[in-house]
Amino acid sequence: MTADVWLPIPADEIEGLPAPAEAGLNYRFWDGGQHFPADPADCAFYAVPYMKGTEVAVRPLAAMTRLRVVQTLSAGIDHVEPGLGSLPSGVRLCNARGVHEASTAELALALVLASLRGIPRFVEGMRREEWHAGFYPALADKSVLIVGYGSIGAAIEDRLVPFECARVARVARSARTTERGQVHALTDLPALLPEADVVILCTPLTPATRHLAGAGFLSRMKDGALLVNVARGPVVDTEALLKEVESGRITAALDVTDPEPLPAGHPLWHAPGVLISPHVGGSTSAFMPRAKRLLAGQLTRYAAGEPLRNVVLTTA
Repeated sequence: MTADVWLPIPADEIEGLPAPAEAGLNYRFWDGGQHFPADPADCAFYAVPYMKGTEVAVRPLAAMTRLRVVQTLSAGIDHVEPGLGSLPSGVRLCNARGVHEASTAELALALVLASLRGIPRFVEGMRREEWHAGFYPALADKSVLIVGYGSIGAAIEDRLVPFECARVARVARSARTTERGQVHALTDLPALLPEADVVILCTPLTPATRHLAGAGFLSRMKDGALLVNVARGPVVDTEALLKEVESGRITAALDVTDPEPLPAGHPLWHAPGVLISPHVGGSTSAFMPRAKRLLAGQLTRYAAGEPLRNVVLTTA
Protein backbone atom coordinates (compact mmCIF):
# COMPACT_ATOMS: atom_id res chain seq x y z
CA MET A 1 0.00 0.00 0.00
CA THR A 2 1.38 3.40 -0.97
CA ALA A 3 0.89 6.82 0.59
CA ASP A 4 1.16 10.31 -0.85
CA VAL A 5 3.72 12.86 0.23
CA TRP A 6 2.94 16.49 -0.59
CA LEU A 7 6.07 18.57 -1.14
CA PRO A 8 6.36 22.32 -1.88
CA ILE A 9 9.56 21.59 -3.82
CA PRO A 10 9.57 19.19 -6.81
CA ALA A 11 10.82 15.78 -5.67
CA ASP A 12 13.36 15.56 -8.49
CA GLU A 13 15.05 18.67 -7.06
CA ILE A 14 15.57 17.15 -3.61
CA GLU A 15 18.64 14.97 -3.35
CA GLY A 16 18.46 12.03 -0.95
CA LEU A 17 14.72 11.34 -0.91
CA PRO A 18 13.80 7.66 -0.42
CA ALA A 19 13.10 5.87 -3.70
CA PRO A 20 9.32 5.99 -4.20
CA ALA A 21 8.86 2.32 -5.15
CA GLU A 22 10.99 1.00 -2.30
CA ALA A 23 9.50 3.35 0.30
CA GLY A 24 5.91 3.00 -0.85
CA LEU A 25 5.58 6.74 -1.32
CA ASN A 26 4.10 8.87 -4.09
CA TYR A 27 5.64 12.34 -4.24
CA ARG A 28 3.19 15.10 -5.13
CA PHE A 29 4.21 18.70 -5.76
CA TRP A 30 1.99 21.38 -4.21
CA ASP A 31 3.18 24.87 -3.44
CA GLY A 32 -0.18 26.34 -2.49
CA GLY A 33 -1.81 26.54 -5.92
CA GLN A 34 -5.55 26.60 -6.43
CA HIS A 35 -5.77 22.93 -7.40
CA PHE A 36 -4.55 20.08 -5.21
CA PRO A 37 -2.12 17.62 -6.83
CA ALA A 38 -4.17 14.60 -5.71
CA ASP A 39 -6.87 13.59 -3.26
CA PRO A 40 -5.86 15.01 0.16
CA ALA A 41 -7.32 11.88 1.80
CA ASP A 42 -4.38 9.89 0.40
CA CYS A 43 -1.72 12.18 1.91
CA ALA A 44 0.30 10.78 4.80
CA PHE A 45 3.13 13.36 4.92
CA TYR A 46 2.35 17.03 4.29
CA ALA A 47 5.20 19.51 3.90
CA VAL A 48 3.55 22.91 4.21
CA PRO A 49 4.18 25.51 1.46
CA TYR A 50 6.65 28.12 2.71
CA MET A 51 5.58 31.69 3.44
CA LYS A 52 2.13 31.26 1.86
CA GLY A 53 0.14 32.17 4.96
CA THR A 54 -2.39 30.42 7.16
CA GLU A 55 -5.17 30.18 4.58
CA VAL A 56 -3.00 28.15 2.22
CA ALA A 57 -1.33 26.12 4.95
CA VAL A 58 -4.56 24.81 6.48
CA ARG A 59 -6.68 24.51 3.32
CA PRO A 60 -6.12 20.78 2.72
CA LEU A 61 -5.86 19.69 6.36
CA ALA A 62 -9.51 18.88 7.05
CA ALA A 63 -9.57 16.44 4.11
CA MET A 64 -6.28 14.72 5.04
CA THR A 65 -7.87 11.82 6.90
CA ARG A 66 -4.81 9.53 6.60
CA LEU A 67 -2.29 12.16 7.58
CA ARG A 68 0.57 11.14 9.89
CA VAL A 69 3.05 14.04 9.63
CA VAL A 70 2.83 17.80 9.11
CA GLN A 71 6.25 19.30 8.37
CA THR A 72 6.62 23.08 8.29
CA LEU A 73 9.52 24.80 6.58
CA SER A 74 9.43 27.59 9.13
CA ALA A 75 10.60 27.71 12.71
CA GLY A 76 7.18 28.95 13.82
CA ILE A 77 4.05 26.80 13.64
CA ASP A 78 1.42 29.47 14.29
CA HIS A 79 0.30 29.44 10.62
CA VAL A 80 -0.81 25.79 10.81
CA GLU A 81 -2.21 25.72 14.34
CA PRO A 82 -5.73 26.84 13.31
CA GLY A 83 -6.11 23.64 11.26
CA LEU A 84 -4.80 21.13 13.77
CA GLY A 85 -8.18 20.56 15.39
CA SER A 86 -9.47 18.89 12.22
CA LEU A 87 -6.70 16.27 12.14
CA PRO A 88 -6.92 12.67 13.33
CA SER A 89 -5.11 11.76 16.53
CA GLY A 90 -1.45 10.84 16.45
CA VAL A 91 -0.37 13.31 13.74
CA ARG A 92 3.12 14.63 14.44
CA LEU A 93 3.79 18.30 13.80
CA CYS A 94 7.44 19.06 13.05
CA ASN A 95 9.05 22.46 12.60
CA ALA A 96 12.10 23.51 10.61
CA ARG A 97 14.67 23.77 13.38
CA GLY A 98 18.06 23.95 11.70
CA VAL A 99 16.84 25.63 8.52
CA HIS A 100 16.56 29.30 9.47
CA GLU A 101 19.11 29.87 12.21
CA ALA A 102 21.89 31.20 9.96
CA SER A 103 19.70 33.52 7.89
CA THR A 104 17.63 34.90 10.75
CA ALA A 105 20.65 35.47 12.97
CA GLU A 106 22.41 37.29 10.13
CA LEU A 107 19.46 39.62 9.65
CA ALA A 108 19.08 40.24 13.38
CA LEU A 109 22.69 41.36 13.54
CA ALA A 110 22.32 43.42 10.35
CA LEU A 111 19.29 45.24 11.78
CA VAL A 112 21.14 45.95 15.03
CA LEU A 113 24.20 47.33 13.26
CA ALA A 114 22.23 49.31 10.67
CA SER A 115 20.09 50.92 13.34
CA LEU A 116 22.90 51.76 15.75
CA ARG A 117 25.33 53.01 13.12
CA GLY A 118 22.79 55.20 11.30
CA ILE A 119 22.71 53.36 7.98
CA PRO A 120 19.13 54.48 7.10
CA ARG A 121 20.20 58.11 7.65
CA PHE A 122 23.24 57.61 5.42
CA VAL A 123 21.10 56.10 2.63
CA GLU A 124 18.72 59.04 2.81
CA GLY A 125 21.72 61.37 2.84
CA MET A 126 22.97 59.82 -0.40
CA ARG A 127 19.63 60.51 -2.07
CA ARG A 128 19.76 64.13 -0.93
CA GLU A 129 23.53 64.51 -1.35
CA GLU A 130 23.91 65.30 2.36
CA TRP A 131 26.97 64.43 4.45
CA HIS A 132 25.86 63.18 7.89
CA ALA A 133 29.15 63.03 9.74
CA GLY A 134 29.31 62.69 13.50
CA PHE A 135 29.49 60.16 16.32
CA TYR A 136 27.09 57.19 16.28
CA PRO A 137 26.38 54.38 18.75
CA ALA A 138 28.46 51.21 18.43
CA LEU A 139 27.45 47.68 19.31
CA ALA A 140 30.71 47.36 21.25
CA ASP A 141 30.20 47.81 25.00
CA LYS A 142 26.43 47.48 24.70
CA SER A 143 24.27 45.20 26.85
CA VAL A 144 22.10 42.90 24.69
CA LEU A 145 19.02 40.98 25.82
CA ILE A 146 17.86 38.03 23.67
CA VAL A 147 14.21 37.16 24.31
CA GLY A 148 13.53 33.66 23.01
CA TYR A 149 16.64 31.59 23.52
CA GLY A 150 16.06 28.62 21.27
CA SER A 151 18.24 27.64 18.34
CA ILE A 152 17.80 31.01 16.62
CA GLY A 153 18.53 32.92 19.82
CA ALA A 154 21.68 30.88 20.31
CA ALA A 155 22.72 31.54 16.70
CA ILE A 156 22.26 35.28 17.27
CA GLU A 157 24.52 35.12 20.30
CA ASP A 158 27.14 33.23 18.25
CA ARG A 159 27.27 36.21 15.89
CA LEU A 160 27.38 38.77 18.69
CA VAL A 161 30.55 37.28 20.21
CA PRO A 162 33.10 39.15 18.01
CA PHE A 163 31.46 42.52 18.63
CA GLU A 164 32.72 43.01 22.19
CA CYS A 165 29.32 43.44 23.82
CA ALA A 166 29.47 44.25 27.50
CA ARG A 167 26.88 41.61 28.30
CA VAL A 168 24.47 39.21 26.64
CA ALA A 169 21.46 38.18 28.73
CA ARG A 170 19.16 35.34 27.65
CA VAL A 171 15.47 34.76 28.28
CA ALA A 172 13.32 31.74 27.45
CA ARG A 173 10.02 30.29 28.59
CA SER A 174 11.72 28.59 31.53
CA ALA A 175 15.08 29.07 33.23
CA ARG A 176 18.01 26.78 32.51
CA THR A 177 21.80 26.82 32.21
CA THR A 178 23.71 26.50 28.93
CA GLU A 179 27.40 26.38 28.02
CA ARG A 180 27.23 30.14 27.54
CA GLY A 181 25.63 30.78 30.91
CA GLN A 182 22.29 31.35 32.55
CA VAL A 183 19.02 31.53 30.63
CA HIS A 184 16.41 33.49 32.57
CA ALA A 185 12.70 32.76 32.67
CA LEU A 186 10.20 35.16 31.10
CA THR A 187 9.21 36.21 34.60
CA ASP A 188 12.66 37.84 34.96
CA LEU A 189 12.03 40.31 32.11
CA PRO A 190 10.95 43.25 34.30
CA ALA A 191 14.34 43.23 36.02
CA LEU A 192 16.37 42.64 32.85
CA LEU A 193 14.79 45.15 30.47
CA PRO A 194 16.05 48.34 32.17
CA GLU A 195 19.64 47.09 31.83
CA ALA A 196 19.56 46.34 28.09
CA ASP A 197 20.73 48.69 25.34
CA VAL A 198 19.47 46.29 22.65
CA VAL A 199 16.51 43.91 23.03
CA ILE A 200 16.19 41.21 20.35
CA LEU A 201 12.90 39.31 20.07
CA CYS A 202 13.13 35.84 18.50
CA THR A 203 10.50 33.98 20.48
CA PRO A 204 7.76 31.84 18.91
CA LEU A 205 4.27 33.34 18.72
CA THR A 206 2.13 31.66 21.35
CA PRO A 207 -0.75 32.86 23.54
CA ALA A 208 1.87 33.67 26.18
CA THR A 209 4.02 35.76 23.82
CA ARG A 210 1.30 37.61 21.90
CA HIS A 211 1.85 41.31 22.74
CA LEU A 212 4.68 40.29 25.06
CA ALA A 213 6.32 43.57 24.08
CA GLY A 214 3.37 45.67 25.16
CA ALA A 215 3.16 48.96 27.00
CA GLY A 216 4.60 47.61 30.25
CA PHE A 217 7.50 45.82 28.52
CA LEU A 218 8.39 48.82 26.37
CA SER A 219 8.13 51.29 29.25
CA ARG A 220 10.76 49.29 31.15
CA MET A 221 13.28 49.58 28.31
CA LYS A 222 15.93 52.20 29.01
CA ASP A 223 15.92 55.55 27.23
CA GLY A 224 17.68 55.24 23.88
CA ALA A 225 17.37 51.45 23.74
CA LEU A 226 16.80 49.57 20.47
CA LEU A 227 14.06 46.93 20.02
CA VAL A 228 14.68 44.36 17.26
CA ASN A 229 11.89 41.97 16.24
CA VAL A 230 12.76 38.93 14.11
CA ALA A 231 10.05 36.80 15.77
CA ARG A 232 6.45 37.41 14.68
CA GLY A 233 4.68 40.74 14.33
CA PRO A 234 2.06 40.19 17.07
CA VAL A 235 4.79 39.58 19.67
CA VAL A 236 4.89 43.40 19.71
CA ASP A 237 1.89 45.60 20.49
CA THR A 238 2.08 47.95 17.51
CA GLU A 239 0.11 50.78 19.11
CA ALA A 240 2.27 50.68 22.23
CA LEU A 241 5.43 50.67 20.11
CA LEU A 242 4.24 53.64 18.07
CA LYS A 243 3.75 55.69 21.21
CA GLU A 244 7.31 54.96 22.36
CA VAL A 245 9.09 55.59 19.06
CA GLU A 246 7.07 58.69 18.25
CA SER A 247 8.18 60.13 21.59
CA GLY A 248 11.78 59.45 20.56
CA ARG A 249 12.45 57.48 23.73
CA ILE A 250 13.40 54.21 22.01
CA THR A 251 14.08 53.03 18.45
CA ALA A 252 13.07 49.85 16.63
CA ALA A 253 14.17 47.56 13.81
CA LEU A 254 11.42 45.23 12.61
CA ASP A 255 11.57 42.31 10.19
CA VAL A 256 7.99 41.45 11.12
CA THR A 257 5.02 43.70 11.78
CA ASP A 258 1.42 43.57 12.89
CA PRO A 259 -0.40 43.90 10.54
CA GLU A 260 1.67 42.14 7.88
CA PRO A 261 2.31 42.99 5.14
CA LEU A 262 2.36 46.51 6.47
CA PRO A 263 -0.24 48.43 4.43
CA ALA A 264 0.44 51.68 2.66
CA GLY A 265 -0.25 54.66 4.88
CA HIS A 266 0.41 52.82 8.14
CA PRO A 267 2.15 55.13 10.65
CA LEU A 268 4.98 52.63 11.24
CA TRP A 269 6.33 53.37 7.76
CA HIS A 270 7.28 56.90 8.75
CA ALA A 271 7.72 56.58 12.51
CA PRO A 272 10.98 58.16 13.71
CA GLY A 273 13.79 55.77 14.54
CA VAL A 274 12.12 52.74 12.92
CA LEU A 275 13.83 50.51 10.36
CA ILE A 276 11.61 47.94 8.59
CA SER A 277 12.55 44.93 6.49
CA PRO A 278 9.76 42.90 4.78
CA HIS A 279 9.87 39.59 6.73
CA VAL A 280 12.99 38.29 5.00
CA GLY A 281 14.74 36.78 8.01
CA GLY A 282 14.63 33.26 6.56
CA SER A 283 14.22 34.08 2.87
CA THR A 284 17.81 33.91 1.68
CA SER A 285 20.03 31.72 -0.48
CA ALA A 286 20.72 29.66 2.65
CA PHE A 287 17.08 28.51 2.87
CA MET A 288 16.66 26.10 -0.03
CA PRO A 289 19.64 23.76 0.56
CA ARG A 290 18.76 23.47 4.25
CA ALA A 291 15.07 22.94 3.53
CA LYS A 292 15.87 20.18 1.05
CA ARG A 293 18.19 18.45 3.51
CA LEU A 294 15.49 18.63 6.18
CA LEU A 295 12.84 17.08 3.91
CA ALA A 296 15.16 14.33 2.69
CA GLY A 297 16.21 13.48 6.23
CA GLN A 298 12.68 13.49 7.63
CA LEU A 299 11.28 11.36 4.82
CA THR A 300 14.15 8.89 5.12
CA ARG A 301 13.29 8.48 8.80
CA TYR A 302 9.58 8.29 8.06
CA ALA A 303 10.02 5.58 5.44
CA ALA A 304 12.27 3.58 7.80
CA GLY A 305 9.87 3.93 10.71
CA GLU A 306 12.45 5.86 12.72
CA PRO A 307 11.70 8.77 15.10
CA LEU A 308 11.33 12.11 13.35
CA ARG A 309 13.25 15.20 14.36
CA ASN A 310 11.79 18.52 15.49
CA VAL A 311 8.46 17.09 16.70
CA VAL A 312 6.79 19.95 18.56
CA LEU A 313 3.43 18.30 19.24
CA THR A 314 1.32 15.24 18.47
CA THR A 315 -2.42 15.60 17.96
CA ALA A 316 -4.62 13.89 20.52
